[in-house]
Amino acid sequence: MTLPRRRLLQLAAGAAALPAVSRLAWAQTYPSRPVRIVVGYPAGIAPDITARLIAQSLSERFGQQVIVDNRPGAGSNIAADAVVRAAPDGYTLLAMTVTNTVNSTLYDNLSFNLMRDIAPVAGTFRSPQVLEVNPSVPAKTLPEFIAYAKANPGKINYASDGNGSAPHVVGELFKAMAGVDLVHVPYRGSYLPDLLSGQVQAAFSSIATPIAYIRAGQLRALAVTTTTRSDALPDIPTVGEFVPGFEAYLWHGIGVPKNTPIEIIDKLNKEINAVLSDPNTKTRFASLGGEPMSMAPAEFEKFIADETEKWAKVIKFAGIKPR
Repeated sequence: MTLPRRRLLQLAAGAAALPAVSRLAWAQTYPSRPVRIVVGYPAGIAPDITARLIAQSLSERFGQQVIVDNRPGAGSNIAADAVVRAAPDGYTLLAMTVTNTVNSTLYDNLSFNLMRDIAPVAGTFRSPQVLEVNPSVPAKTLPEFIAYAKANPGKINYASDGNGSAPHVVGELFKAMAGVDLVHVPYRGSYLPDLLSGQVQAAFSSIATPIAYIRAGQLRALAVTTTTRSDALPDIPTVGEFVPGFEAYLWHGIGVPKNTPIEIIDKLNKEINAVLSDPNTKTRFASLGGEPMSMAPAEFEKFIADETEKWAKVIKFAGIKPR
């Protein structure tokens, strides 16, 4: 039997529309089972804490459990690889951080490509780092610190969580833009005891890490790394006030495996941004020295691309290698 041309076109159009209808129905019923947020760090530190705050609120909004799955190791690459390999169905999410963009250049043999294999969903959190020094350092201000470092090249040690960590790459960016020679000292554990004792003189830390010691006068804060001052340390200037163009954030976000339906991504983005607008979330984030970072998926994608490019330049210029 030969079908009339108009009927054939109608059937073809209907068949073409089926996948879109199916995806829309899927999104409307999503999630119908527990969702995992894979975190590449141990429990109790900032990426884990922010992921758990998001997970708890999403569980309430979805009526389905959202579970945090800690997969520490290899600079958070184990977690990213697990998500890349997961089904693109919205039930496995990646807790992203600035480290993911650093790793794109730092590691030569990754089994995945962040920009190609992870679809950005939403930003969640951002905070400045603070440049703090041991009180034995004679500089009381950032300009004095820069002058002191230039007068004493190679004599100031700055600590970090390890090669390629956020405190390390931010320190290298500062060295390049301020024109100073600081010596990097990587740690596998906490560097705070040595910073407090003066065995190392400086560090670029997440505000939440040293703030109690800064307030007690055991460490001296010189500047924060963001373009605006921090509410947690309102009297401390930004690095950019003295080193024009300097900017660096610690940030977190959510990604999913590539090919996850856009309807699922959009629903996750909407729900996450609703969580971020909640006053309780803002209060909890402020206790970590940061604030919500609400973004649409396309905006977050551009942000990740810009961060990847920025830190690639720093890593190549400084010759940073994995620990």
